[in-house]
This record gives sequence, structure tokens and C-alpha cells, in this order.
Amino acid sequence: MEPMRVGDFGSMCIARDPSGVTFGVWQGGEHEGFELEGEPGAYAWAEVFTREPAKADAFFTEVFGYGSRKIRDEHMDYRVFDLGGPQPVLGRMVMSAEDFPAEVPSYIQIYFAVDNCDLAVERAEALKGRKVFGPMDSPFGRFAAILDPQGAPFAVIDERTTVGDMPEFE
Repeated sequence: MEPMRVGDFGSMCIARDPSGVTFGVWQGGEHEGFELEGEPGAYAWAEVFTREPAKADAFFTEVFGYGSRKIRDEHMDYRVFDLGGPQPVLGRMVMSAEDFPAEVPSYIQIYFAVDNCDLAVERAEALKGRKVFGPMDSPFGRFAAILDPQGAPFAVIDERTTVGDMPEFE
């Protein structure tokens, strides 16, 4: 979608990277963007899921000027992107044939912060959502992937409930 103004709030466009990931960008006006992050119910994190990591990595570093660091793990190809500081702004996971059926396209997974991951999954299921995987523990928090009743994917994460050591980067 071509760039468009959203009144005085700002401008937006919808784009697709060379690996097939569809995403949106926002240039703030009166509404700068996320006004709250990491609080229950607010945006917490985003991850690119792709079968073509080299294309996605090159695109996001070139277009957005991100720095890029790979997690040191011989069993997983995971990368984080940052704006030069210690806090990453985006993650990237490779979609393996074993874990992702061929019909699942590349996508960006958005995570919302919750107080209790297990309870959030129970609530979603009670409201006709469907758990895709999880809850599972990680050094980043306890998380799960969910589909809402219309099939839109999202994830929830309790960033305070962590298990394991933080990974090292190459």
C-alpha cells in the first residue's frame, strides 16, 4: 500500500520485504506511535519469521539502518536487530520445514505483554481463540502463540517470568 496520511495523526504504508514478510511503517504526527510498551496489554516485541533469512537480514539492516547480531547457538539461527544501543528492537527466526508447514507464509509475530501467560491463553481460548503453541519458558519470558477467533495470529509474553540464561551473541 502506498504511503498515506492518516489525518494529523501521521503517515503509514504497508510493505513487503524480499523474503515475503508483510509489515507496516508509521511516521508520527500528533500520534507518535506506541505510547506504552511492555506493560500488560501493550506491545512488547516483534519477530520476523522467514524461510529466507539472508534476504530479510539484508533488507531490514539496509532500509532501517539496524545493527544486527546473531545469537550464538549451533541449533538455531536467530538474529536481533538494534539501533546501536543495547536493547534490540526486532528479532528474526528461520522457519524450518520441520516446524512450519509449507503453506505458512513468512510473517511478523507481534507479542503483547501480559501479567500471566497461562491465564492469558486460558482467557483467549474461552473467547474462541486458539492456542498455536506454548506456553513455554525462555530467558526472555514465558510466552505463547495464539490465533484470535478470526484467525489473526499474535503472541503473549510475561517478561517477568524468565527461565534460563540469556543467550550470548556472536
